[in-house]
Amino acid sequence: MVSAYVTNKMRNLRDAYSSALIELGYKNEDVVVLDADLALSTKTKRFGTVFPERFFDVGISEANMMGIAAGLATCNKIVFASTFAVFATGRCYDQIRQSIAYPKLNVKIVATHAGISVGGDGASHQMLEDIALMRALPNMRVLAPADATEMEDVIPVIASIPGPFYVRIGRADAPIIFERHRKFRVGKAYVLRKGSDVAIISTGTMTAEALKAYDILKKDGIEARVIHMPTIKPIDRNAIRRAAKETGAIVTAEEHTIIGGLGDAVSMAMMDRPVPMVRVGVNDVFGESGGARELMEKYGLTAENIAKQAKKVIKLKK
Repeated sequence: MVSAYVTNKMRNLRDAYSSALIELGYKNEDVVVLDADLALSTKTKRFGTVFPERFFDVGISEANMMGIAAGLATCNKIVFASTFAVFATGRCYDQIRQSIAYPKLNVKIVATHAGISVGGDGASHQMLEDIALMRALPNMRVLAPADATEMEDVIPVIASIPGPFYVRIGRADAPIIFERHRKFRVGKAYVLRKGSDVAIISTGTMTAEALKAYDILKKDGIEARVIHMPTIKPIDRNAIRRAAKETGAIVTAEEHTIIGGLGDAVSMAMMDRPVPMVRVGVNDVFGESGGARELMEKYGLTAENIAKQAKKVIKLKK
């Protein structure tokens, strides 16, 4: 079991991304970084300040950025390409499919501003379908770190593994839940709380909400198993099947549409041995403009709703 607690310390995953990139840049001269006119927002500008000869801002030309990334990868470069999630996946899906995923090129797409918590920018910028889009692509690995600590653990690991990756992070600061760094393993789930009444499987910054839900349920005498799933593809089938067998009920939690994301991946993993399951996510609707926390509450992406759904799915066991 991995030690994790929702602390009062807050840190932005974009800051962690830039720090990890710079450290990686010092260690490996083959690392190059691309952005599409949003380098100040994605924080990749910091890498460009330290390594200007290895940083390329292509302007508002995301599809072209993916083509350039693919070209650099054919020259044995380790390429990180960043922009907002809505542009990184939706605007240039064909280029990712044809030029990166199909030839298995060494491009790491790290997308920021994912999910409903983008807030005031509204539905046009709240990317809720990116996991589904990237999961569907052969050869693509899909990750969603929980906090800044894990983000710093993820970047060097994916840089060391050949082939394409998609990493999604949000806009807002997130609570630190992992105070110690560890060797991150792609495709590995992490049990953060033990329990046998229900399993809560979460990804990204929803893991902090899952840990809070555990505390709510514990007060009512319910022992929940909290499983953090930072890798959505390839997913840890063994952890899911073990949780299904030992708890008999599952709740998934993600800041993404319930269609095609973590919930669907979990249900597919236990298709031959199904148990009662509820998916917490955005229920097949677009978002709207509002404060980040206000929107999380309106769309049920909270510890309180996770706990409510856990109680509901426990009843279905009987």
